[in-house]
Amino acid sequence: MTPPHPMTPHQDVVELILRDHRTMEDLLRLMRSVEADRQATLNEFAHLMIAHGEAEKVSVHPVLATFEGADIVEHVETAHQEAVKVLFALLQVREIGSAEWDWRLQQMASVTARHTDEEERTLVNRVRESLSHRCRKELGAGFARTRADLLAAHCGTVAHVYSMIEAATPA
Repeated sequence: MTPPHPMTPHQDVVELILRDHRTMEDLLRLMRSVEADRQATLNEFAHLMIAHGEAEKVSVHPVLATFEGADIVEHVETAHQEAVKVLFALLQVREIGSAEWDWRLQQMASVTARHTDEEERTLVNRVRESLSHRCRKELGAGFARTRADLLAAHCGTVAHVYSMIEAATPA
């Protein structure tokens, strides 16, 4: 599969976030198909999911906290961390197409759908209402840069996803 939607530094952060959400939904659909290269699709999904979430955390969440409050941002970050755990479990499945694969994939699809629905109904709309187009483009540039750097670093590997879970787990 080709890299998901190249991003230019002059795009609105809302457009970039929504484009990633649609790409992740498309990748989940492909992972259900026996005709697709499901391992390659899983790898692409993992890299995109991690890069997307981390780019939001770095670029969007600090601004969002100024008008939504830290509690809302913390809720979003906690939900993302739970999704990372579900992704890790899917990445560890030994046999694609097995009953375990189907179950873990269903969990990943559910978590992704819940996250994108909640984010699009609430936070994305708040960004639309609260930030100027210019500010959204500036956030888009930061989001795109962070995302591209993380994708280039193959941030969705099993080892990196595991390290994210470990880093987030209280000692």
